[in-house]
Amino acid sequence: ARCPAMDWQVLTRELSLYLESQVRVGLFGSGVGLSLVLGFGVAYACYYLSSIAKKPQLVASNDRFCRFLEEHCPVVTETYYPTIWCWEGRVQTLLRPFITSRPQVQYRNELIKTADGGQISLDWFDNNGSLHYPDASTRPTVLLLPGLTGTSKESYILHMIHQSESLGYRCVVFNNRGIAGEELLTPRTYCAANTEDLEAVIDHVHSLQPSAPFMAAGVSMGGMLLLNYLGKAGRDTPLMAAAIFSAGWNVFESVESLEKPLNWLLFNYYLTTCLQSSISRHRQMLEELFDMDLVMKARTVREFDKQFTSVMFGYPTIDDYYEDASPCRKLKSVGIPVLCLNSVDDVFSPGHAIPVEAAKQNANVALVLTSCGGHIGFLEGIWPRKCTYMDRVFKQFVQAVFEHGEKIFSM
Repeated sequence: ARCPAMDWQVLTRELSLYLESQVRVGLFGSGVGLSLVLGFGVAYACYYLSSIAKKPQLVASNDRFCRFLEEHCPVVTETYYPTIWCWEGRVQTLLRPFITSRPQVQYRNELIKTADGGQISLDWFDNNGSLHYPDASTRPTVLLLPGLTGTSKESYILHMIHQSESLGYRCVVFNNRGIAGEELLTPRTYCAANTEDLEAVIDHVHSLQPSAPFMAAGVSMGGMLLLNYLGKAGRDTPLMAAAIFSAGWNVFESVESLEKPLNWLLFNYYLTTCLQSSISRHRQMLEELFDMDLVMKARTVREFDKQFTSVMFGYPTIDDYYEDASPCRKLKSVGIPVLCLNSVDDVFSPGHAIPVEAAKQNANVALVLTSCGGHIGFLEGIWPRKCTYMDRVFKQFVQAVFEHGEKIFSM
């Protein structure tokens, strides 16, 4: 068999000779422009196929889990072809909200009370028209957790529901306190480390349909919160499995990455203003405990967390909060099958901070690492308006769990 490296050397040499001859002819003729364009196109295609389009790295210590994924979630073993004109991580991250479509979803809202007197807004997609699961009592349910300032209206959440609808499943979106238009009844919002509200939601949803298969999927901070819950709960959870997308594994590394000049300009400052906007509507309630003028002066996520989040949840320092919020420290305790998708070029969760070695120590964990995709990007196709790579991973894994899960639950 021929060595792939030799094939690329031959291709590169032939391409170079072709370009040299074409440019030489074009300079003395009339075809230089077309020749250069064609040459550049061929060179870019070669670069894309050799360096950009790659199979993801699948990290899992459990051979049985690997075989399960290869058979029932094959997308995690196939080459991921990022959109050819916007494969860079920052570009994917910035463009996804503007490019991807927003499927129409009709929700049923439910407000549930919490032990401390607060309330949580849940948005249900009951999928009562399900042909595969007409009996609501046994219809599989997917709990969805959006990102830091996200709600049930985020395009990635709408796409997950669209995928679930086609499979006949029911979805419920957990909106963090005070974020989805409901009133804040107590001076408390949310954070990645405190899992009390998530525990209440999981228990509530499970109690409504105890016979229905039940799993969860979290995106970005929603994924961090879900991982921290799973690390705390171990096997003591009604969830069968979980899917995690673009989670920040080590908060120290995440905020350091976001504070680099270009990343601060593109993401950090905007995200900080979103956080401030999310609490400004509840300012009268929150002023009882916080210096809101100081909170509103924050210019980075770290400053916001120092003045607001860490104080709200009683951490002595912001470092104590960040350590508790980092899922990498709890991965060893996860007790149900979990599939985690990250891109190594995600500035919100740097590739070097992904806990590959820790994942290898837990048979319940599988990491899928792409070389491109950014943060909740994973765009693919020439015009990536509809389905992303992340959507396909979600659909295949959820279907695999609900329809073939017995193959991994005995791991």
